[in-house]
Amino acid sequence: MITSQVLQKTIDELKNITRIDLSVLNPDGSIVATTFPEMEVDVKGVDSFVNSAADSQVISDYHFFKVNDNQNVEYVLVAKGNSDDAYMIGKVAVSEIQNLIIAYKERLDKNNFIQNLLLDNLLLVDVYNRAKKLRIDTAARRLVYMIETKNEKDTGAMETVKTIFASHPKDFVTEVEEHSIIIVKELKETDSDEDMKQTAHMLVDMLNAEAMSQVRISYGNPVAEIKDVSKSYKEAKMALEVGKIFYAEKNVVPYSKLGIGRLIYQLPIPLCEMFMTEVFGEDLPDTFDDETLTTINKFFENNLNVSETSRQLYVHRNTLVYRLEKLERSTGLDIRVFDDALTFKIAMMVVSYMKYMRNID
Repeated sequence: MITSQVLQKTIDELKNITRIDLSVLNPDGSIVATTFPEMEVDVKGVDSFVNSAADSQVISDYHFFKVNDNQNVEYVLVAKGNSDDAYMIGKVAVSEIQNLIIAYKERLDKNNFIQNLLLDNLLLVDVYNRAKKLRIDTAARRLVYMIETKNEKDTGAMETVKTIFASHPKDFVTEVEEHSIIIVKELKETDSDEDMKQTAHMLVDMLNAEAMSQVRISYGNPVAEIKDVSKSYKEAKMALEVGKIFYAEKNVVPYSKLGIGRLIYQLPIPLCEMFMTEVFGEDLPDTFDDETLTTINKFFENNLNVSETSRQLYVHRNTLVYRLEKLERSTGLDIRVFDDALTFKIAMMVVSYMKYMRNID
């Protein structure tokens, strides 16, 4: 349960303070952590002590102590030194390790609770009962961030995120899928949309710099009750998917800013195909070349302004008009006209959505 590194650090600190050597053993006699330069373990002696009714025992020059977890022996602590000092420090060490066990169990219990909460695996009454037992505020304002990593089980990214939120005990960092890290963040009443956005960008910058991970981050809407955390998680998950389809250039995608992409994402494919046929007829346009795509995107960026678009593309106005007229001949839509431009923009988004859905089938 507790890592050997944590146990080693604990007894190292105790030895530095008290000058008493300590060792932590598993019930089978194997050494987990030790400050003894050399130690030979009497496995039979350890086994006999574990199965005895005594909580502590002196064997030769060593003091043995049981470290219990719910009446079960989790570890055996061994202390060596002056009789009274070794006994006292041994008892202190046992108390310290037992507190660590409780803290680690509580953390694991909270992690399990948050995972089941996100996945809607709990009855409403269980949500509130378990939250109360784990001392988690049920009425706090919260938000779910989802971080998508390129690699499965990106331990570097996970450790970086945990480090960032280590000083925020009311925030939870967990994972429910191979490629994503979930943060359930408690918000202040004064936190605005801009504050939430800045947190997301901070995470992107930190992960790019510290974990050397290229990530995308989405987040749902804030919720006021713990029972609604799963709703924010589902929104964050949808935002991540919609962002990959329609806003690939963005590395931060909030659910509240998905716009028309959210509507298209929820359309059934047959309806999308019907719409495309209505717009283009039976001859759907093939994929456009890079020059045409650049022209279209720049024209939209400049709010259908021919003069400004030609200037930014470094082409003559007549050249741009020729390209737009060529596009009109192939699609039947003149994107210099607002209604046709709107239809064309939506159609291209529908095409992107249909390609994405076919690729994941």
